[in-house]
Amino acid sequence: MKVEVLKEEQNLAKINLEIPAEQANQEYNKAWKRLGQRLNIPGFRRGKAPRSIVEKTVGVDRIKQEAMDRLFPHLFADAISEHQLDIVAPPQIENLKFDLGEGIAVKATVELRPEAQLPDLTALKLDVAEYKLPADAEEKELASIVERLTTLESVVDRPSEKTDIVNIDFNGSVNGEAIKGGSAKNYRLDLADNNFIEGFADQLVGHKIAEEFSINVTFPEGYHDATLAGKPAEFKVKINDISKKVVPDLTDEVAKKVGPFETVEQMKEEVRNLLKQSEDQENTFRKQKAVVDYLLEKSTVEIPDSMVNREAKLLMDEVQQRLKSQGLSWEKFLDSEGHESTWQNLRNEASKRIKTSLIFGAIAKQEGMQVNEEEFSAMVSQMAAMRGMEEKQVMRQLGNNFAAAQALSDQILSQKIVDYLVERAEFNYVPEEQVEQQKVSSDKPEGTEVAAAIEGEEFDVLDAEV
Repeated sequence: MKVEVLKEEQNLAKINLEIPAEQANQEYNKAWKRLGQRLNIPGFRRGKAPRSIVEKTVGVDRIKQEAMDRLFPHLFADAISEHQLDIVAPPQIENLKFDLGEGIAVKATVELRPEAQLPDLTALKLDVAEYKLPADAEEKELASIVERLTTLESVVDRPSEKTDIVNIDFNGSVNGEAIKGGSAKNYRLDLADNNFIEGFADQLVGHKIAEEFSINVTFPEGYHDATLAGKPAEFKVKINDISKKVVPDLTDEVAKKVGPFETVEQMKEEVRNLLKQSEDQENTFRKQKAVVDYLLEKSTVEIPDSMVNREAKLLMDEVQQRLKSQGLSWEKFLDSEGHESTWQNLRNEASKRIKTSLIFGAIAKQEGMQVNEEEFSAMVSQMAAMRGMEEKQVMRQLGNNFAAAQALSDQILSQKIVDYLVERAEFNYVPEEQVEQQKVSSDKPEGTEVAAAIEGEEFDVLDAEV
């Protein structure tokens, strides 16, 4: 057998195998005999039919495929091992010739693991936009806490106001045709805080209990139901009930209801501590993000297109599953976002994921970092606590799912590397406006539009139930 390996650009390699006719015939004979043992051929006991009958029954091509399925994995494995190729996916056969008189000739391409070229990690100096809590953060947080203790009080002596909650019946129509799912009875709507289409809640203001009236709105141009997008609609409404919100004053008695506090001042002190923690966490996150952004910008790695496409397809599967779990349609999503745009976004995200993974792998190798048993067990313990399970259960699940266990190990190693680099780096806090790339934690990383869009509220109109 002749084996030839040729390394090419973009981290690809060609593997050419030539198998002489004698060996090809041996494998072919083994294959038809194996198939013959699995076939029920009239007039013959299993495994006793001659070659010509088996060939006539299943066809020569099927026998050749059986031979190659058994032969190729071993041949490719030997070639890859002998030439020390670090591949990231199974060989892709591009050309194949199987002739019993001449032998087998096969040409395949393999993707080699790209090697990331890292910047100097010994003297990282990075600018980070410092996060400062807004001056009114404490005031807003206290107001939010108190608002949770809001009670409702029925209103009977006045029309509805912008801050009220109303109970309504409504029926919607477009051009006189009832809107599918566009009606409800005893629907409770917060006039100040809702996801209904623009203008719906506003037109409920100023009406009394038992009053019946019509309101007119227009569905947004980008509405997910194309049959309604941009069209005017009429809703016949009846107000059943009006309630006003009663927000208590912040007193010691209220503080006691909120938590283990005796006074308002104790509660305020706790709020200040929690806000400070959130500020510290945000700044820690910004440092971590600055490090990762720096690595992505300064490291170089050549990633084959085929590798990006394969990862993008995996991402697409993930997005489709997430849409399905939310009761949304992948086809409608594509129509809304655009096929080409969606695929490009997936490719961008895939490319970034691969590059990040390769960079972290290179750092781990360079710095001799790995995940030890203690670190893995600690993470399992955290997972068990979060899921309300015993550690043994989580460990058993991971033991039965190698991919999940590997993903967890990769996650631990990635965090370990980021922590290591953050600890070694020198950060210079600067005002927000000086660091556009690091301005807020809510910045969407390149290529995350697809995942972000499906979690948005754009699919909710009239709270999506109308």
